[in-house]
Amino acid sequence: MAQQGHSAACCTVPPAVVADYKPKGTYFDLDGMQIYTTGPSTATSAVFIFYDIFGFKPQTLQGADILAHSDQDHQYQVFMPDFFYGKPLPQSAFPPDTEEKKKQFGDFFAGPANPQETAKKVPEMVKKLGEKYTGIKKWGSLGMCWGGKIVSLTSQSGTPFSAAAEVHPAMVHPDDAKGFKVPVCMLASGDENYEDVENFRKNLSVENHVETFDDQVHGWMAARGDLKNERVKAEYERGYGVLLDFYHKHL
Repeated sequence: MAQQGHSAACCTVPPAVVADYKPKGTYFDLDGMQIYTTGPSTATSAVFIFYDIFGFKPQTLQGADILAHSDQDHQYQVFMPDFFYGKPLPQSAFPPDTEEKKKQFGDFFAGPANPQETAKKVPEMVKKLGEKYTGIKKWGSLGMCWGGKIVSLTSQSGTPFSAAAEVHPAMVHPDDAKGFKVPVCMLASGDENYEDVENFRKNLSVENHVETFDDQVHGWMAARGDLKNERVKAEYERGYGVLLDFYHKHL
């Protein structure tokens, strides 16, 4: 695992807003899908975010804004599509600890959250966004929980991305790492299977930063991040600082 070190970008990440966050971006329609976008139109690098199964939540939108605006010398255009068309999984369905919740979970992952079907849509979406936002020269990806699997699937041969990142990734499979064609940053929580994360790292042949935030829960940088907890808030901010350092290096 990568060791915790000083993050230059951590110095530029603003304190996270604990409650009633007001997103800085806007929404637009792409072929019937709403996309949240944030960041200056003059930025020549972009980050394509795959949110978690709970969709557009304040902590997730705030994370997108942090990436877009924190470093005045290296800003990004950020795009977060609503792959679930306004119908994400309710947070009340997590964890899937009853038969009813297990079925709800299974149906969701077999339907709107099917990773392989989602991944198939991505190259054409990036192409269309590039045609609309012509100043973008390089694309990075970021996957949160469920979205981490989509990043793994879209970082293989023919990827439209120049750098990839996964935070508290779901469905980590060491075999996915073997096909990565771009640098990758993985920030795992203490809830992910340690052996899966470590074997994923060992199988990578690309430049990488793999780190586990041992005392954080699955989802701390997205919908499940309790920013009223000072420790979670600090590690939320540090996590986004690590991501910024990574993107600055590769985008």
